[in-house]
Amino acid sequence: MAYWLMKSNPKFFGIKDLERLETDSWDGVRNYRARNFMRDDMQVGDKVIFYHSSAKPSGAAGIMTVSKAGYPDPTQFHPEHRHYDPLATEDTPRWYLVEVAFELAFIDVVPLSELKFLPALEDSLLLRKGCEQLTILPLEPKHWRAIINMADTLNLLPDEAQTYL
Repeated sequence: MAYWLMKSNPKFFGIKDLERLETDSWDGVRNYRARNFMRDDMQVGDKVIFYHSSAKPSGAAGIMTVSKAGYPDPTQFHPEHRHYDPLATEDTPRWYLVEVAFELAFIDVVPLSELKFLPALEDSLLLRKGCEQLTILPLEPKHWRAIINMADTLNLLPDEAQTYL
């Protein structure tokens, strides 16, 4: 099992949206590095921190699981869709997605302003300069534990989340 952090602007799709839907596809990613993670590395059962980006505050909002491994993002093939890519074809897709399933929402967001001070995250892509725009980041187990422990320290874990500690 691997660990990931996936970012979304909650104005468009947040942890509460995923909770309501229970499962959804993570489509529309148009960054090659993030695409490669979804296409090549993410597997069913991987654990994911759902991260609210471009929000006040930005930060970790909950936990989800990869429920279906990477496959071609169908939005790239539809000219009327905002994620259409005229260079993509069914035979040579350019963009991939994974499906994710809701596990739990934190009581409130674990803010980036708190995460920045965690020594265990110093070497994470989340805090590395130049990686701020990546919407999907791999996490090492120590990064995962640091984020979950910070949520616990701030009393932001619901009771059912104790199994993640």
